[in-house]
Amino acid sequence: MDPRHKHESGAEDQQCPLPCRCGLVNYWISVQGDEHFQLEVRLLDEDGKVVAQETGEQGQLRVPSANLWWPYLMHEHPAYLYSLEVRMARTVSDSDFYTLPVGIRTVAVTESKFLINGKPFYFHGVNKHEDSDIRGKGFDWPLLIKDFNLLKWLGANSFRTSHYPYSEEVLQLCDRYGIVVIDECPGVGIKLPQSFGNESLRHHLEVMDELVRRDKNHPAVVMWSVANEPASALKPAAYYFKTLITHTKALDPTRPVTFVTNERYNADLGAPYVDVVCVNSYFSWYHDSGHLEVIQPQLKSQFENWYKTYKKPIIQSEYGADTIAGFHQDPPVMFSEEYQKALLENYHLVFDQKRKEYVVGELIWNFADFMTNQSPTRVIGNKKGIFTRQRQPKSAAFILRERYWRIVSETMDHHSMPMTQCLGTRPLTF
Repeated sequence: MDPRHKHESGAEDQQCPLPCRCGLVNYWISVQGDEHFQLEVRLLDEDGKVVAQETGEQGQLRVPSANLWWPYLMHEHPAYLYSLEVRMARTVSDSDFYTLPVGIRTVAVTESKFLINGKPFYFHGVNKHEDSDIRGKGFDWPLLIKDFNLLKWLGANSFRTSHYPYSEEVLQLCDRYGIVVIDECPGVGIKLPQSFGNESLRHHLEVMDELVRRDKNHPAVVMWSVANEPASALKPAAYYFKTLITHTKALDPTRPVTFVTNERYNADLGAPYVDVVCVNSYFSWYHDSGHLEVIQPQLKSQFENWYKTYKKPIIQSEYGADTIAGFHQDPPVMFSEEYQKALLENYHLVFDQKRKEYVVGELIWNFADFMTNQSPTRVIGNKKGIFTRQRQPKSAAFILRERYWRIVSETMDHHSMPMTQCLGTRPLTF
């Protein structure tokens, strides 16, 4: 059996008079190996009560007064999950069943906002890697729980799966914790003209087929990212990304689609086709190295140029600086903790101006240090983490923690969320 919550982002039924809120769960079930069976589909709430049921391989469940799936720190009861139960019976004594956690929520994008359940959502989070000390790259349960506790400690509400799909267990935890995910395919290294050829495009379309098929039922996933830092200024990029993004939208009409760019606003040929502009920039690090004074004017110009050109919401999808834990310099110099702090603070001043207008998110690069190939520019791996590879905090972690919790407190009134309920979820110690 392959039960699929086809439109996992549930929707309010416009026919329902307010304040009634009817959630819609569309399902399609594929059964292989037998043609003689009966199917019963039930939706159970968190208390185990059946709130909707149907029969057959395809249909729609209507949930009166649905409890919506909300992100962490956006609602007093975030991450509400129903259980979709599919029971297949051949005879009275021969039956099988499958249960899938599902959430009901909507996602929408306007010219200047990213909306979840009709309310503005601001991404204050991180980029991550499946990497750690001792075990290296890959899935690790104890480490994953540690990371999620650190995300909650930070007040982070989101992350991007840079630059590949993570294990399904990660997304399952995101569903249950209320951590919002930008789900990215392994479209990294698309740099050469031949990278945009028909063979590459066919494979990329297949990759998106696989990614959407696997992850579409996770309410935590709110946007697909089809690539990271491609050479999207090359002429073939226009057709390539138009085709790729159109295909992804056809696979899943319920979510916006983006890719992460580091091209200039007036050179990027793929940007016209995205729903949200995701921009990576490393002012005063890879550009004007050591000059913190350039950050604010250059970042402000970046945002204004992108928005004037495309009139789409913008996420700062990467920014940061390599930092060796315990290395201190005053005045700040590159690789010192003071330099990382100063760089972040300069970025944050501009974020605070522009998030009142059209910037809808900021994702630090990176959550934790990670190993890379050896090179003259790497000091035992990439050191841009706000945590070390062993998950110990650098000074920047405390800068982000203070910032993210301040953003939460500023937005609580907009979401009618009591301060005491929100802070009750906040870890008091590191």
